[in-house]
Amino acid sequence: MDQKIRVGIVGYGNLGRGVELALGQQPDMELAAVFTRRNPDKLQIQSKGVPVKNVSEAAAMKGEIDVMILCGGSATDLPEMGPQFARLFNTIDSFDTHAKIPAYFASVDEAAKAGGTLSIISVGWDPGLFSINRIFGESVLPEGGTYTFWGRGVSQGHSDAIRRIPGVKNAIQYTVPIQEAVEAVRTGSCPELATRQKHQRECYVVAEEGADQAVIEQSIKTMPNYFSDYDTTVHFVTEETLKAEHNKMPHGGFVIRSGKTGKSDNRHIIEYALTLDSNPEFTSSVLVCYARAAYRLSSRGETGARSVFDIAPALLSPKTGEQLRAELL
Repeated sequence: MDQKIRVGIVGYGNLGRGVELALGQQPDMELAAVFTRRNPDKLQIQSKGVPVKNVSEAAAMKGEIDVMILCGGSATDLPEMGPQFARLFNTIDSFDTHAKIPAYFASVDEAAKAGGTLSIISVGWDPGLFSINRIFGESVLPEGGTYTFWGRGVSQGHSDAIRRIPGVKNAIQYTVPIQEAVEAVRTGSCPELATRQKHQRECYVVAEEGADQAVIEQSIKTMPNYFSDYDTTVHFVTEETLKAEHNKMPHGGFVIRSGKTGKSDNRHIIEYALTLDSNPEFTSSVLVCYARAAYRLSSRGETGARSVFDIAPALLSPKTGEQLRAELL
């Protein structure tokens, strides 16, 4: 391409930094600007010569950014940020509160259509790549069961939700699959498993001085859409322990479809797995390739919201259709 796809980043936490790194691996993209709610003068990014601006300045760059990647949290940031930016820019986000995706999609769709833009929501590995593999499995094996297991790993969304509880200074949350449930699914027996039977949640929390730890623990364990349906353990630790023992962000998991075909009840297992050293860096890499798809669809005149179900795989790749057919088909 003679002109690279110009990408903006909104939010410069773990996800935003990962997006910046991922853009450096894409031959047809470049970072145009980083937007933050912090003081831009005090934010050091890795890309030299790229402007850092306050989010209030984003609207002034309409026309200078082809796709804006929104790196806020799902609990409170994206419900407001998603529609707001979709009115101005093509956007990508990683909204991951599964139960609220339909409502979120509708709000972004309305805003994007009003603004004449294209937005792809809930991009990442789950929701995202795992979602695609669930639809593949259910379509190929209509008689059967689909099972998703996450971890053991750090959930960015759940950790962010804990950190927003009053009295919490810092926190990390691990999602832990229950191994007995995983092995039962792999037998092909299609067991019925409640949410609580598939995963546990482990939380490591640094409380602010004087905070009521019992109240914090109760707030975590009863939080809807995040912890209330799981057996959750809360450990209160010091800031030093959190930094020393929980400073990495691994994750991963499995999507398993177990089903049968034919009159003889032949059984089949489809399994897709991820093992990730860095959850935010991998998620960022998924966001970036979907930014290419958003740019291409927008260039065709399409508007409104999309999910990963609506995006053809060829739109994610910098390669031409001829290259893809020759090299990967």
